[in-house]
Amino acid sequence: MLIILSGCGGHARNVLVPVADSEQKSTKVNMLVTTTRSRSAVQGEMFTGERARNAAFADITVSIPPSDARKVGEVAWPKKLPANPATDFATLKAEEITREDAQKWLNASLLKSGDGSVLVFIHGFNNRFEDSVYRFAQIVQDSGIHSAPVLVTWPSRGSLLAYGYDRESTNYTRNALEMLFQHLAKEQNVKEVSILAHSMGNWLALEALRQMAIRNGRLPAKFQNVMLASPDVDVDIFRQQIADMGDQHPNFTLFVSQDDRALAVSRRVWGDVARLGAIDPEQEPFKQELADSQITVIDLTKIKAGDKLNHGKFAESPDVVRLIGARISDGQTLTDSKEGLGDKLLAATTGTAAAVGSVAGLILAAPVAVIDADTRDNYAGQVSGLTGSAGTKGRPSKCMAGESGQRACETGNRK
Repeated sequence: MLIILSGCGGHARNVLVPVADSEQKSTKVNMLVTTTRSRSAVQGEMFTGERARNAAFADITVSIPPSDARKVGEVAWPKKLPANPATDFATLKAEEITREDAQKWLNASLLKSGDGSVLVFIHGFNNRFEDSVYRFAQIVQDSGIHSAPVLVTWPSRGSLLAYGYDRESTNYTRNALEMLFQHLAKEQNVKEVSILAHSMGNWLALEALRQMAIRNGRLPAKFQNVMLASPDVDVDIFRQQIADMGDQHPNFTLFVSQDDRALAVSRRVWGDVARLGAIDPEQEPFKQELADSQITVIDLTKIKAGDKLNHGKFAESPDVVRLIGARISDGQTLTDSKEGLGDKLLAATTGTAAAVGSVAGLILAAPVAVIDADTRDNYAGQVSGLTGSAGTKGRPSKCMAGESGQRACETGNRK
């Protein structure tokens, strides 16, 4: 087992170093990115999982390899760098830009779209910056949309052990997202706005829309489609959010899957209250409430696609991602971050799910982190965020950053 685990390298990281456009048959996805993440000093990372005081913008182009080199719904991650555009997703351009340049990008992209439509994508929990960029590029490509693609990426540490931090980061980003929505509503060149959110990103999307509706008295008519994929949202709170938006709200499409293991864990964490993305839409009171709110429901329970947690079906199923494209034209695991064995054990052990992001959760993953590189990488970044650890008996912990970026922590009563 040790030999097998040590040989699992996964895909390359820090892939946002531009490479030459060497594959004529590849297609290009150019997106505008707005983020509340902090800038990174690491080449090819651009932005970290930590929070910045102000929003930043980037202009990124991703090359998608020819159709015979990958399956629809798949992100062809490079296994080594530099990426090969003939077989891998490859970054052709990754530039931070000013707010003024972001406006110029939007105007040019709207002109190119032909109908003045914009697609805003908001990723979910456990996503590094590059994960959200490549996943959105895949969704744009496979859905066949022609709208101006705008990625909203919020501070996520890219680890299952950082659930609490990620959730608070969505609240931290709520005002910035509302400002974007307000800008799109006022921009005359924007004729139609569609929103696609996944997992925890749905909380952020719904809260920003609710806040906008309360501030303005209603939501703008140009906000036509809101697609909620596997929403990690309390069903009781969702009722209030929809009510607060008023009678004039967008056409909501809800993607649910009752075998979503990630949402099963989330349900346990949040006091055994049903998560919106895992309900049975044929059961009451959900069936009547969804009908009353005119929410279209697509049940993906029987779809066999996506990651092992059944949490990313909407983007990884060819039929579903094309349906999203058709939905937009007519009117996106998003747990893409590398999950180590320790992360998976933690997610699968619902009895300790409430310990996610806590000392107990780290204790569960710690033995596996010794032998599994993915767990070790995710685990190391969480230790310093805790006020103590097992065996400290109230003594402060002392952490040091090593050359590899991992942290070794010593306690006052080290054994």
